[in-house]
Amino acid sequence: MMNADAPGAIMQLHPWTPVDFVFVYLMWAVMMVGMMLPGAVPMTLLYAGMVRKAERQGSLMAPTGAFVAGYLALWSVFSVGATVVQWGLHAAAMLSPMMVATSHVVGSGLLIVAGLYQLTPWKTTCLDHCRAPAHFIAEHWRPGTSGAFRLGLHHGAFCLGCCWALMGLLFVGGVMNVLWIAAITVFVLLEKILPVGVWSGGLGWVAGIGLIMSGVGVLVLG
Repeated sequence: MMNADAPGAIMQLHPWTPVDFVFVYLMWAVMMVGMMLPGAVPMTLLYAGMVRKAERQGSLMAPTGAFVAGYLALWSVFSVGATVVQWGLHAAAMLSPMMVATSHVVGSGLLIVAGLYQLTPWKTTCLDHCRAPAHFIAEHWRPGTSGAFRLGLHHGAFCLGCCWALMGLLFVGGVMNVLWIAAITVFVLLEKILPVGVWSGGLGWVAGIGLIMSGVGVLVLG
């Protein structure tokens, strides 16, 4: 019998209410901020430096907050989708109190999809944009506060293109598992800060193949 005092147990014992949905959405939104902001630091620092330089030259430039707001807005939208997925797993009774997918087929599928996506050109393209802050700003620059917001939104879209499959792995190790969250956060950060040759030359493929093999192992052993 499930312990009603266990974390997440209350939400496992009854269908979600609108309050439950909002609570889970806020959890995802806060978690995405904590996981994704570190990877956006290089772009944010570069933009902030441009703002300071413009101020010294007597020019006006949209504040850094507008850029960050656009970036966070994108991940706030993603959090809605993640909440809907969690609601679906909950409704299908495929989620544990620690918010781990209890179906080995689902867990295996998430691992394999994440691994395969690591090896695609779409992943590489998105990662290239995230790795080159100066080039990205030069290519996508628009004036004004709305332009800065769109710039952050655009950057967030490329980050989402890099990481959406990895975020799905939260349902494998546990949405409430702090160590698992930290591991994915570090992995995402390493993707963006390690030298291009080091990552694309081997580590990226090792990670992708490792995820695929893990997924196959879960499917076979499950």
